[in-house]
Amino acid sequence: MAVSVSPDLNSVIRQLGLAGRRLSDLGAAEGASGNVSVCLREPPDVSPMFSRMHTVELPLSVQELAGAVLIITGSGCRLREIMDEPVANLACIAVEEDGHTGRMFTSPDCRFTRVTSEFNSHLAVHHDRMQLHDIRLHTVLHAQPLYLTFLSHIPLYQDERYLNAHLLRWQPETILNMPEGIGVLPFILPDSPAQMTGTVESMRDHRVVVWSRHGILARSDDSVLHALDLIEYAETAARYEYLNLAAGHLSEGLSPEELRAISDAWNVRQNIF
Repeated sequence: MAVSVSPDLNSVIRQLGLAGRRLSDLGAAEGASGNVSVCLREPPDVSPMFSRMHTVELPLSVQELAGAVLIITGSGCRLREIMDEPVANLACIAVEEDGHTGRMFTSPDCRFTRVTSEFNSHLAVHHDRMQLHDIRLHTVLHAQPLYLTFLSHIPLYQDERYLNAHLLRWQPETILNMPEGIGVLPFILPDSPAQMTGTVESMRDHRVVVWSRHGILARSDDSVLHALDLIEYAETAARYEYLNLAAGHLSEGLSPEELRAISDAWNVRQNIF
C-alpha cells in the first residue's frame, strides 16, 4: 500500500535511531555489525543536516529510482549510536537521473569514509521493490540476532521449509505477521554480487530473509519500526526453538491444526501449515 504523505526526515532518522538502539539491546548489532537504510521516493531537503556533498558511483544501475534519496549507515558505525549522533553515522544519497551515480551528503561530523559495504544488497532490494510497487518509503534492516543466527549454522535450519515449520509454531503473532514465512539463503560471501542477487530474489516473496551463518534482513513498505518488528518476531521464534532444543524437544508448539485455525480466524493466507 502506498504511503499517502512524504515522511518527515526527522521522523525517519528518529526511527532509525530507535531501531539501532533496539537491535543493539537484542544483541543483534554488536560492535559495528548490522546496517540500516531507508529509500524515500519524495526527497526531503537534507542539506541543513548533511551539508557536505560529493558524487559517488552506485553499485548498480537504478534509473527507476532517479530523484529518490537513500538514508544509510556508514561503514564501521555502531547502530546504537544513531539515536544520539545521527549525522555522525548516516549518509544521504540522492540518485542522479542517469541511475549510475548519486550525490552523497554527509555532515562535517561524519565518522566514516564510505557507506556500509552491504550497500549493494540494500540498494538492489529498494530498487526491485520500488520499481514494481507505488510506494513512497521502503526500509531495509540487516542485523545478526543471536538465536536466529545460531540456528542458521545448523544444517537442518538452512532448509527453508524446515525452518519455517519449526519457528512459526511458537506464537500466534508469528504466523499472523509473517504468513509468507521466512526466506532462507545459504551462506554467500558477504557483499558479493551473488549475495545481492539471491537476496533480491528471496525478498520478492518474503519480508524477512536469513543469510545463513551471517544474519537476517527485513524490509518494510510501512516504516522503519515495522521492519524492526519483523526482526523481533523472527528472533523471538528462534529463541523459543533454541529453548526447546536445549530442553530436549519437550514441546511440539502450536499444532498445524491450531495454526490453521488461527490463520482462518484472522483471514490470513498462509501455506506453511
